[in-house]
Amino acid sequence: MAEKVNDPIRPWFDAMEELGEYIGIRFGRVALDTNQPEWVFLRHSDFDGIGGLAEILRRRGVELPRLMQIKYPSNPSWYWLLKGLPKNLARRERMKWGPLKQGPAMETRSGPPPAVAWHVFDEDATIRMRRVCRQGGFTVNSFLLKHLTKAIRPFLKDESAVMPWMVPVNLRGKVVRDKDTANHSSYVSVKVRSYETVADIHRSIYAALASGEHWANWYTYTAGSILNAGMKRYLIATEKAMSNLGSFSNLGEWDPEKKITQDDCLGDWLFTPPVLRCQMVGAGCVTFQNRLTITIQAHPELTTHPVVAQAWIHNWVKEIDMDLSNVISQTLASHRFDPSAINY
Repeated sequence: MAEKVNDPIRPWFDAMEELGEYIGIRFGRVALDTNQPEWVFLRHSDFDGIGGLAEILRRRGVELPRLMQIKYPSNPSWYWLLKGLPKNLARRERMKWGPLKQGPAMETRSGPPPAVAWHVFDEDATIRMRRVCRQGGFTVNSFLLKHLTKAIRPFLKDESAVMPWMVPVNLRGKVVRDKDTANHSSYVSVKVRSYETVADIHRSIYAALASGEHWANWYTYTAGSILNAGMKRYLIATEKAMSNLGSFSNLGEWDPEKKITQDDCLGDWLFTPPVLRCQMVGAGCVTFQNRLTITIQAHPELTTHPVVAQAWIHNWVKEIDMDLSNVISQTLASHRFDPSAINY
């Protein structure tokens, strides 16, 4: 049974906006006849990632009767909040970055971050990635997060540092809001160590879900309704409310059967969550009509130079391609599989 609740997330993003943060979720469409995206921004206080993309598509005439539902079986309960208190009260430490190329200062802090880059994997590469993950017994999310982390490590002051990521969790199906596009997302925190494999990261994510961390965080923000706006701003400014290296979010698969035909919807869709002073990196993924895209952006206080985000994307794609090539080579060399049956 889904639980109908008021929005516990909006007041926190409103407080961030009052502190000067830009809370627009970045969406983009790369049309079939161009390689430059048409950017659209929706305030995170009004939508989450899934809701935002659904809102954009619906405005363009697409019928989406039911949005993606939660995939994990745990039920909402205040018990998870009590269980998660030790972790939520633990000290948070900022990541230390090495020297980064800097661009011009932004004239206003209220605009979209200028340091952004993206990449589109074609349908063959997307299917190949899914197949490798399925054979490996882990999710595409775990695979992408492993290689994202490795791609960014060279830019840290200490490349062996533990890298904490916020990974949003869709609660639709367990939580009901007045609008299905409103915020239905919580998150788990995943710390990635330099020596960990994709399988290790996969286990970490699912251990956090099994322990109800996403519900602990949801009810933590719900309990925040007793705090006034000034107290919320204080907790955010002192990074006691939320602090990670960044946010890594995957909006999942959209229209794999290619039923959407509206001209202003066709092409490749991009997405990345907002960046904040307590989360300097935003990395987003979405698969539209069987083509996966990855997008990354940096908080302006970290850098405003697009070349930094482009270097992150370059490294990310390189790590993905290398791993896929290695797996394919190992598979072809193995007697456990018939190479003629592998169609890449």
